[in-house]
Amino acid sequence: MYLGHISDDGREQPLSEHLCQTAELTRQFADVFHAGDWGYLCGILHDIGKYSEEFQQRIRGKNIRVDHSAAGAKEAQSSRAFFAAYCIAGHHAGLPDGMYVGGATSEESTLDSRLKRQVPDYQAYKREISVSYPASLTLKTDHGKFCISFFIRMIYSCLVDADYLDTEAFMKDRKRKLPDVSMSELKSRLDSWIEPWLAAGTDAPADSADFAGDQERQTASKFLNVRRTNILKACIRGGNGGQGIYHLTVPTGGGKTVSSMAFALNHAVKHGLRRIIYVIPYTSIIEQNADVFRKMLGAEYVLEDHNNVEYPDGEELDPKQLAAENWDMPVVVTTNVQFFESLFASQSSKCRKLHNIAGSVLIFDEAQMLPNDYLKPCLQAISELVLNYGCTAVLCTATQPSLQSFFSSKLLRGELCPNVEEQYEAFRRTVLVKDEDMTEEELVRRLGAESQVLCILNTRAQVRKIYEKMEEREGLFHLSTYMYPEHRRRVLAEIRERLKSQKVCRVIATSLVEAGVDLDFQTVYREAAGLDSVIQAAGRCNREGRRAAKDCRTHVFHFIQGERHRNLSVRQGKEIAEEVMALYEKMDSLEAIHEYFDRLHVVKGNSLDKKKILQRLNEAGTAAIPFRTIADDFKIITDDTRSILIAREPEPKWLEERLRFGERNRKLMRAVGRYSVNVYENTYKDLRDAGLLEEIDERITVLTDVDRYSEETGLNVNVGLGEGVFF
Repeated sequence: MYLGHISDDGREQPLSEHLCQTAELTRQFADVFHAGDWGYLCGILHDIGKYSEEFQQRIRGKNIRVDHSAAGAKEAQSSRAFFAAYCIAGHHAGLPDGMYVGGATSEESTLDSRLKRQVPDYQAYKREISVSYPASLTLKTDHGKFCISFFIRMIYSCLVDADYLDTEAFMKDRKRKLPDVSMSELKSRLDSWIEPWLAAGTDAPADSADFAGDQERQTASKFLNVRRTNILKACIRGGNGGQGIYHLTVPTGGGKTVSSMAFALNHAVKHGLRRIIYVIPYTSIIEQNADVFRKMLGAEYVLEDHNNVEYPDGEELDPKQLAAENWDMPVVVTTNVQFFESLFASQSSKCRKLHNIAGSVLIFDEAQMLPNDYLKPCLQAISELVLNYGCTAVLCTATQPSLQSFFSSKLLRGELCPNVEEQYEAFRRTVLVKDEDMTEEELVRRLGAESQVLCILNTRAQVRKIYEKMEEREGLFHLSTYMYPEHRRRVLAEIRERLKSQKVCRVIATSLVEAGVDLDFQTVYREAAGLDSVIQAAGRCNREGRRAAKDCRTHVFHFIQGERHRNLSVRQGKEIAEEVMALYEKMDSLEAIHEYFDRLHVVKGNSLDKKKILQRLNEAGTAAIPFRTIADDFKIITDDTRSILIAREPEPKWLEERLRFGERNRKLMRAVGRYSVNVYENTYKDLRDAGLLEEIDERITVLTDVDRYSEETGLNVNVGLGEGVFF
């Protein structure tokens, strides 16, 4: 008997059984996007190299190395099925480059080189399985050759996941069980959740006005609740529309999170879609939104997948930990980085989830935060998912960028929010004021005169400097990424409590608090930046609408002789915002926002695809697609920072001890991230040369002097003269 696997307890799985079961499962996955025959082909051929005598000796204990992936790739290539050849050749090692392109790959690891390898005789497969090749492939080709590479990744995902699942089921002698619920049932839960809102809602009055006094504020609150209800109703109705790309432009406080989910579930039921995938730029927003969805729909049906989430220990893997591997859950909440880097990845572990994106409603929250350096590839990937993989996408934000020109008009389905301009006026909660340039001393004086104020500055160094200059220390807080995530979480909780209790609260922070963080200040100061950043900062001013808008100010200012930001993208946004603010009386009007993004996209031009991802994919022939090179180049978070573990609490001290004993796994590294600070390479070098860091290995560094970390301001990166260690 030809064996595919032998379990730890000695059970044997026939190779033909593994191939047939994997092929059927791959077909099932690929059927979602009408490519089941191609899926079956990949599954039935992927392990035929195991039919060699050499591999059968190896699986029975002989210590020899055998390449079992090249055989199936050779068979596929001989029938000109290059799609399958890529998938089979890389089903363990990752999708290869088709041919050697230099730099990120090596000639020996390309598909071309693998197809030329001499492999042991595997022809015995013909006695146990039969192979048939699909006649053709039908893809809508709005995107040229890009759609071919995208299709290969999707089929590859089907194969990798099917192979994992069948192997896992045999080795553990059982199939995994995950929550099983229909979109209709989740919609019923949503309907119950929102029923009180809908019951209380009536048509909103045509005009809005400022309010003052308790009675007026109650009237204003009721008025805004009516508007939120009308937006919610419009999204429910919109769910009955056709599939495509929608926009949802809702001002801060308009109930965007619930309304977008209402659209998604109604749309999923209408079109028989399988899941909702919510894509968000920051983990802080993910945690907030995921908590809302868990309360609304049931915690067991919501997967929160990002670097800061952990799963409970135990002999049995948590169902959500299993689902995080392939997103096999009805509601997935994840990050821009996770979503888009996976779509351009080559590693099997990252690609495994991709097929489960097909047939989904995709909600891109805070769409203005899509990465500018990769904007064109990201938007083309969204188009491809809608065009060929049965998805509907919603670009959801309070500051909608002008992205329509990047999409085919036949995919666009319009705006979901009714009377957008009117909503912006109704939900206006602050007056934006462009201040004169000011000194640091003037800013400190102004902040000290406020009882509840947020000040957002462009650099971590400037945040620390202003914080240290503040004389009024009562209720004073510092927030920056020089504080590790768990520390920031505690500080934010204390800030929220002080705001809620009407205590003095002054916060000096970087832009990390701008998008989606639920803080509510009477006054906000924002150092000049891109217009989207300014408007997001204004969303932290009078967020809950408890005060009259005319009594709440968001001040936009420059420092006299301010420092140039090291990031070109930040500088460009700041300069274009200055141009636009000079043209419009209301810098937060829809016209100003559209003008800003139009100008920004023109200025950036080719840098919207900084690494020429689309050009390379469209120029490559089918036999020469640079999968691995593209994956290495598509990094939303670049590798120019280094991570430092701050082991000053019991939990990170225990994590450090486990790391020193050589333990390494995904769960552990995620936990380490919650107590780590990222610094630029030059800062890392300064700290290391001063003897303040210990490198456990090439990935893990520990701060040796925890006194360099302050409970107030986090990691002190300023290394003075004479701090070096000399031998």
